[in-house]
Amino acid sequence: MSKKPKVAIVMGSDSDFPVLEGCLNILKEFGVETSVTVCSAHRTPDRAAELARNAESEGYDVIIAAAGKAAHLPGVLAAYTVLPVIGIPIKSSTLDGLDALLSIVQMPAGVPVATVAINGSENAALLAVQIMSGAYPELRDRMHAYKKKMAEAVDRKNEQLQARLRGAAQ
Repeated sequence: MSKKPKVAIVMGSDSDFPVLEGCLNILKEFGVETSVTVCSAHRTPDRAAELARNAESEGYDVIIAAAGKAAHLPGVLAAYTVLPVIGIPIKSSTLDGLDALLSIVQMPAGVPVATVAINGSENAALLAVQIMSGAYPELRDRMHAYKKKMAEAVDRKNEQLQARLRGAAQ
C-alpha cells in the first residue's frame, strides 16, 4: 500500500479554527490526509515538543501551524522537527496580526519556518501541496489543474467585464 500525503495542522487556540477552515478545505480538495490539534507553545510546551518530535514517525510530510499575538508555536514546532513547517500568522490582537507575522517570519538561522500572509490559510495549504508534490506526483498534476481552473475563472470574469463595458459604451 502506498503512503498518502499527510499534513498536521496545529493551532494555538480553538479561536483560530475559522481561519483554518479554508486550509482544511483545500487540503481535502487535493486528497491530503489531515489531523487538527490545539496546542499552545506557552501553555502546553511539552505537548508541542512531543507533537513535533513524533510527526515524522507518524507519517506527516508537513506541519502547518497557526498562532496569533506572540505566535511562537510555528517556531517551537520547527525547533523539534526536520519536517517543513508553514506558519500562519493569525489576526487576533490590536496590532491586526502584524505582531504574529513578525514573530513567525523572524526565525533564527537553522530553524526555518515558511510564512504566509496574515490569515493566509489557503496559501499555507497550497504551499504544503507544492512542497509534497515532489514526493507525490499526483499532487503536482492536481496543482496544474487547480491553477488552470483559477486562470479560467479570471478569463470568465474578464469576458463578463468586457461585455459590460461594451454595453455601457452603446
